[in-house]
Amino acid sequence: MEHDSADDSSDPGREQASRAAEDDELAESMAALSRLSSGRWDLEDLLAEVASFAVKAIPGAEGAGLTLLEAGRADTIVKSALFVEAIDDIQYGLGQGPCISAAETRQTMRSGSLGADPRWPRFGPRAEQLGVHSVLSLPLIAGEVVVGAMNVYAHAPDSFDERSERLGQLFAVPAAIAVQNAQILAQTRRLAVSLQAALTSQEVIDQAIGIMRARSGISADEAYDRLRQRSQREHIKVNSVAADIVQEAVRQARARRRDTN
Repeated sequence: MEHDSADDSSDPGREQASRAAEDDELAESMAALSRLSSGRWDLEDLLAEVASFAVKAIPGAEGAGLTLLEAGRADTIVKSALFVEAIDDIQYGLGQGPCISAAETRQTMRSGSLGADPRWPRFGPRAEQLGVHSVLSLPLIAGEVVVGAMNVYAHAPDSFDERSERLGQLFAVPAAIAVQNAQILAQTRRLAVSLQAALTSQEVIDQAIGIMRARSGISADEAYDRLRQRSQREHIKVNSVAADIVQEAVRQARARRRDTN
């Protein structure tokens, strides 16, 4: 019988070369993760980069999605391909699916036949209707904290094997660190903006109180009470009332300056 040289599975040399190439892809993706500087990226852009690296690092992957979990805020969800968005919309809309299970159990979830998988009886058939049969979901754990989860999808059945799972788990370690660093930086930026806004609001209120005292000879407490009463009457925030008073005082001062010139 003539041997079919096109059959890669019967050629140990080709199989070894394929595995070496996969190892190289993993190493390159992990190196790229280490070079990501979260200070140069918006949070969602950085997460999208992590998802795109996952597709390169994990054999069989056609698209990836990444979910960042954060207490007190809506989950941040990014994807590397349009079909991933459709699949993840189903998953989060139902509140059931491999990514949710991976985050809750802190365990990797793998399936090569989503439509028949009893773990997700509502999600699986709908994913199958979109032609997606395989998934590998990995929790992203930094220290003891689950910071998110990563979904890797493929259309063909049984696209991910034990090797894919093992390489995915290796990739998930630095990915979790990159995601946590980006999350911390984003939280710090939000806090800085919030504090600056609070300081600015108080400065405007203090300026308005000073203007009202100069005009009417009232105390600081009386001026603030008037600000608060107007705020309630007009259904706007105290700092907005104060800003109106300051802006009006500036307009009047400019008008007087023009009249004297």
